[in-house]
Amino acid sequence: MKAWVLFLLIGLTATLVVAMPTMAMPVLLPEIADDLGLNLVQVGMVWGIGSLAGLVTGLGVGMFGDRFGPRRILIVSCLFLGFAGALRGLANNYAILALTNLLSGFLVSVIPLTLHNGCGVWFSGKRLGLANGFVSAGMATGFMTGSLISATFLSPWLGGWRQVMYFYGAIAGIMALPWIFVRINQGEIVAEENVLQSISIKTTLSSIIRIQDIWLLGLVLLGVSGCVQGILGYLPTYLREIGWTPNRADLALGSFHAISLAAVFPITFLSDRLGTRKKILVPAALMVAIGASLLGLRQGEWISPAILVTGVVRDGFMALLITMVSESNGVNARNVGTAIGFSLTLGRLGEWLAPPIGNSLAGWNLRFPFLFWAVMAIVGLAILIFVKRE
Repeated sequence: MKAWVLFLLIGLTATLVVAMPTMAMPVLLPEIADDLGLNLVQVGMVWGIGSLAGLVTGLGVGMFGDRFGPRRILIVSCLFLGFAGALRGLANNYAILALTNLLSGFLVSVIPLTLHNGCGVWFSGKRLGLANGFVSAGMATGFMTGSLISATFLSPWLGGWRQVMYFYGAIAGIMALPWIFVRINQGEIVAEENVLQSISIKTTLSSIIRIQDIWLLGLVLLGVSGCVQGILGYLPTYLREIGWTPNRADLALGSFHAISLAAVFPITFLSDRLGTRKKILVPAALMVAIGASLLGLRQGEWISPAILVTGVVRDGFMALLITMVSESNGVNARNVGTAIGFSLTLGRLGEWLAPPIGNSLAGWNLRFPFLFWAVMAIVGLAILIFVKRE
């Protein structure tokens, strides 16, 4: 198989299986909240609980990916995610919605990690950065599309938010088929088989937890990803509360992902060209902090620029940080899944805690959540400065 075909399949999986269903939730949550009678803190809990699932599964998935290979994990995950995602449409109260979103979150967290793991196994050098860029570009495309069409088009067309959940579940299950029939080049098969040697999970984990930069990069994710996750879940509700129409609020969220998609490949290409990740990641984290601060401190005409400043680096930041994890001293094709899983587990902790804590501050002032998330991004930026390796 030509590399570009595998790039395309990687990107489509990120778009259709993970990103579109994920970003459907924040734009559908006002409709879901009205239907089920949820308050703002419960909305934040539903949005953040999927990341709690990722906190539990991330490290284990990384280790099993190292053990059994990313392709097998992707096939099983797509099938089960289709079922779990559709179950959310059956929820008739807050507890069942939270439980089904938790179940879906277990599997949603598996696929991006496994895709990045596959990139680390199947590609190397400059192609590694590009491959991770396709994962992030696929995520950005799905985030943008899901936020734009899920509430304004799919829900009215299909008959409500429940049918949207069923629709996305069916797509996820169907996407298992390409991974079943895909034929990877012989060299890449050999590379993957060489990775899947008889090495114990305990040994793999032990080698990873001794790498200081893996801890630091995970804490960077905790701060920056937690900030972005909080903003994405709260922004549609916030904009409606201050008088924006639903369509305009969804368009604002879509613009966040559109500019991120436009910037992801330039960011990754620039990183490969300059031969550095950190010198791009530091200003990127700073932009996230500035954008969140602007949302918390200013209103009116400042909202749209703040959204764009925060969004422009989002997916490029993720692509480069995951690549930096893969390139850390002591990380190789045999343990790259565990390394990525360990870092993402710390990131999921921030994504789980940020939405409900931030949303709870809205009772004092609607803009206070953004200030809390800005502090998280600033902490992540400060930790990034201490990462040693380039």
